[in-house]
Amino acid sequence: MHVENIAEHLKAHGIKPSLQRIKIYEYLLNNYEHPTVDIIYKDLMSQIPTLSKTTVYNTLNLFVDNEVANVIIIEDHEARYDAEVEPHGHFKCKVCGKIEDFDIDLSKLELRNLGNIEITETHFYLRGICEECNKKMK
Repeated sequence: MHVENIAEHLKAHGIKPSLQRIKIYEYLLNNYEHPTVDIIYKDLMSQIPTLSKTTVYNTLNLFVDNEVANVIIIEDHEARYDAEVEPHGHFKCKVCGKIEDFDIDLSKLELRNLGNIEITETHFYLRGICEECNKKMK
């Protein structure tokens, strides 16, 4: 996902663009490994000495609430974040822990038997062994 002006993008979604919020969102846009709160905090604390883990957590929740990021919970003990909010899937390797995005075509899902429903969230998670780890295991 590409955002020309992060401050304007955040404003357009009802978020006041403070330095910390801009840096955290920029980090999400530039890091495709779907980072956790701890990873973001660790990587940004040298750039923003006043940053706290609570600020990172609260900012990410604000982003999710205002639909500029998604929370990914592939495993119960781990919340990760993604700036790509368009529906797509995630694959997590059980060996190396890498998470990769993949496209999904929602129009191909057969949902008629569910009746007149309104879908408000879409999450597609797959777990297995990635190609690289599969090669190493053989």
